[in-house]
Amino acid sequence: MYKRFLTAIPALAALALPVAASAHEVYVLTPDEIAYGVHTPAFNMLSVIFHDMRQFLFWAMIAVIFVSTVFAISISRRIERALDPFLLKIKRYAHPTARITISLGLFASAYYDALFGPELPLSAVFGSAVVFVRVLIVLIALAFLINRFTRTAALVAAVIFAGAIFEKGIYIFTYTNYLGEFIALLIGAHTATHAKSWFDGIAHRLAPYAFPILRMCFGFSLLDASIYAKVLHNNLALQVASLPLAGHAHSLAYYLGFEPHFLVLGAAIVEIVAGVFFFIGFEIRHTALFLEFWLMLSLFYFGEAIWPHLILIGVPIALLMHGYDRYSIEGWFFKTPRREPVL
Repeated sequence: MYKRFLTAIPALAALALPVAASAHEVYVLTPDEIAYGVHTPAFNMLSVIFHDMRQFLFWAMIAVIFVSTVFAISISRRIERALDPFLLKIKRYAHPTARITISLGLFASAYYDALFGPELPLSAVFGSAVVFVRVLIVLIALAFLINRFTRTAALVAAVIFAGAIFEKGIYIFTYTNYLGEFIALLIGAHTATHAKSWFDGIAHRLAPYAFPILRMCFGFSLLDASIYAKVLHNNLALQVASLPLAGHAHSLAYYLGFEPHFLVLGAAIVEIVAGVFFFIGFEIRHTALFLEFWLMLSLFYFGEAIWPHLILIGVPIALLMHGYDRYSIEGWFFKTPRREPVL
């Protein structure tokens, strides 16, 4: 048991590496491996739990203790008094961070000729209209970057997202984090050249919902990705865990000392929990930091391209800055005008 405890840190890394990128299995596997993972029956996760119930309960206990400790620290009055003045000051930077994040993500999409991720080439999504859409994406990204006509750009971007759903189906909901950004900028944008109109009044009333919507959409995207790649098509994640990847002599499971099926099970649980935490607004800052840390390790280990992960880097930073809103679980119960949970 003591030796198991000493392996906690690398084991958590193993569980969290797949969390760092929504459905990142489609980035590190070859097309043939993706086709195999999608079209072969998923393995039974319940049988994995029952096969090694003792190990499962051990890590479940570690997780509960860890989350409970973070929660206790987060609502400590002494820690709140020390850190909340700083945390409340940086809230003002959350909106610009989210706006610049989506701008960079869209510029990258246009540059690499793919919508949101490399598995969605613009030509495969929009066909003969690809040149027009690519130019439109650049203009939208520019509007977000310079913060001009932001609401109009966000509305057009949302229409493009809807068109992608029409062409590619529910897989696009893996990228609901982009839709959350578009909605947040649509109702929460403040631009110097945006003329006063009837929509300004509506947007002003809806502005308090901007970050809750962004937070919930980001959480939903993690949930959708984890269910898609680690539950419904868990052979995708199993290949990532059990096959030697480029630049590595052995598999991820080998390095971490876990059976590959158990590793995929743990990754699915961690990612689902992270998505739920973001969605309901529980331990927002801690989950954002957790995600950022393991994202960096994931990018380093798998050697993936950075551009599809820009939104996964920027949105958690924005959520960390914004902290708790009145519609989050901890914000509802513990937030006051001058104080809110730290983590």
